[in-house]
Amino acid sequence: MQTPDLSSVLGFALLLAIGLAVYLCVLIGFTAWRLTRPPRRTYASAVARGMPGDPSELDRARAFEAWDFSPRGERLGVWTIAGDEPGGPVCVMAPGWGDGRIGALARLEAVAPVCARVVAFDSAGHGESGGICSLGTREVGDLVALLERVREDGRALVVYGWSLGAGVAIAAAAGGAGIDAIVAEAPYRSAATPARNVMRGAGLPWRANLAPGLALLGVRFGVGARWRGFDRAVLAERVACPVLVVHGGDDEVCPVGDGREIVRRATSGEMCEIAGGRHNDLWTDEDNRAVCVETVRGFVERVSGL
Repeated sequence: MQTPDLSSVLGFALLLAIGLAVYLCVLIGFTAWRLTRPPRRTYASAVARGMPGDPSELDRARAFEAWDFSPRGERLGVWTIAGDEPGGPVCVMAPGWGDGRIGALARLEAVAPVCARVVAFDSAGHGESGGICSLGTREVGDLVALLERVREDGRALVVYGWSLGAGVAIAAAAGGAGIDAIVAEAPYRSAATPARNVMRGAGLPWRANLAPGLALLGVRFGVGARWRGFDRAVLAERVACPVLVVHGGDDEVCPVGDGREIVRRATSGEMCEIAGGRHNDLWTDEDNRAVCVETVRGFVERVSGL
């Protein structure tokens, strides 16, 4: 049998190496694309699932005004929803990754009875809004711009954010946005944490591609490859207002330890840990929902002096 010459072996090895490099580049590109373009929850998607698509379709219908604003040139859709307490605060709802203002509908039961108005919006790349998701970086400026639009003299301003939106609220308050209280549902410290857990849970590859994909996005979004200044627990040290963290004890996407550390470092933090709660069942499981409603409503009443 003829032995292959060295040049043939090296040529084949080079071909394999090129193929592997191309595969990794495509995989990294797909990862960055996927993280910045989450599934969209729109009116049509809600109707298709037999769920309310706006506040007027809730079991207890609520009056609302739909409007748009464009802090960075991208149109973001907003609802201003009537609350039940004329002397209460304005509550701005900051959505998580893959969610939007439709996600605020399930949470209205907790805040609308003790607020004058609730403002829910689709962040960039979500729902009906334009643009792409920047994983909690540029969303901070968008939230600050929205707060300035809806702020009212003499009325408290509460921000309720979940998952990605929780970290955005903390970052905005740390930057001096003038927030009077924060409800942070299922927050996380590092951008890599939920990205890794979501990809792993979906059976997608992540070991070789997630870190370089996030590094590229960090450079693109102005925080650098190491995502400097992102850690929400470190930012919580600069938040002067009260912070309530609501976290499922068995959250498989955003570990409850991240929520505990945010509370530990916050100037005025409190924790509501829901035993057995997971990332997506705090508002679908009836027992979990009851705890969330009571805890969030009581917190908003206390911080707004009702």
